[in-house]
Amino acid sequence: MKTKSILKATAMAVIVGGTPVYAQDMDALIAAATDDGMLSTIALPHSWCGYGDVIAGFKEKYPDIEVNELNPDAGSADELEAVRANQGNTGPQAPDVLDVGFAFGPQAKDEGLTMDYKVATWDTIPDSAKDADGHWYGDYYGVLSFVVNTDLVDNVPQDWEDLLKPEYANAVALAGDPRASNQAILAVMAAGMAMGGEAGTASGEAGLEFFSKLSEAGNFVPVIGKAGTLAQGATPIVIAWDYNGLAWRDTLEGNPPLEVVVPASGVVAGVYVQAISAYAPQPDAAKLWMEYLYSDEGQLGWLEGYCHPIRFNDLAAKGAIPQEMLDALPPAEAYEQAVFPSLDEQAANKEAVTANWDSVVGANVQ
Repeated sequence: MKTKSILKATAMAVIVGGTPVYAQDMDALIAAATDDGMLSTIALPHSWCGYGDVIAGFKEKYPDIEVNELNPDAGSADELEAVRANQGNTGPQAPDVLDVGFAFGPQAKDEGLTMDYKVATWDTIPDSAKDADGHWYGDYYGVLSFVVNTDLVDNVPQDWEDLLKPEYANAVALAGDPRASNQAILAVMAAGMAMGGEAGTASGEAGLEFFSKLSEAGNFVPVIGKAGTLAQGATPIVIAWDYNGLAWRDTLEGNPPLEVVVPASGVVAGVYVQAISAYAPQPDAAKLWMEYLYSDEGQLGWLEGYCHPIRFNDLAAKGAIPQEMLDALPPAEAYEQAVFPSLDEQAANKEAVTANWDSVVGANVQ
């Protein structure tokens, strides 16, 4: 008899602030997840948001659950496609859990690609960053920044307009394909807002025009930027989340030296969200993974990877954040102008960017 049936019998609904929260019997959940025996993740590079240590922490805590890591470099659109393509597939190719950009959460729910689940710390997640029914919930956020190889770039750009200067020929790359990657889509939004476009369709259109100019100037490199391309000099400047840039800086250990700059304008903050696939072959392992991520331990794991966890304010209020973690973050004033676009604004921007990148910019990022 599978232990999943025990879990169903021991789950108990309670009310917190008028919202139903499902308080799991953790012993039963651990038993059911152990019975699953495996957790299939997707799109979790170890250098992204401290995921290498987060995954290691989960393995150490639950050694009987194998973590099957699918396509670490996938974008948010790729994650949803993996769920669509593996409906009914109980093999290791099917992801159990998703970590996607904010705008992709509602899309996944609308398509029936997610299941509802509310973690024990549900009430400490801001209402603005979660689906009321529990289909998706914010996990962490950061801001778009310039990650610069200072061995190759003498004058470090401080704002978006700087990137158009001739001195940055064949130097500037995105950290993803703007037709599929949430990071890249929001980078176009940030550039568009710096150019005066309001968040939404206008920012997408203005951002496309900016990247068209960048490409025409010979400054845009149609290669997905990452630590390796920075180190090799293929992409001396990469537009990426601040936490990715800071992690790459640590990984490269000064060879070459990297500088991470939050631009003076167009500072866009992006929230990512977690979800469980509606077709998860290992649903209980997926639920246990969520409980781990949203525990204090999991949230601090993201913070150690330079991401602001969604429960940051709750952790800070109860003094749960070690001072050395706070000291390792960029100065607070770098984030003062950060804009958190709404779901509607992100959706409108995403539609403008993904539908028109090829016709306006014409650069095949890969």
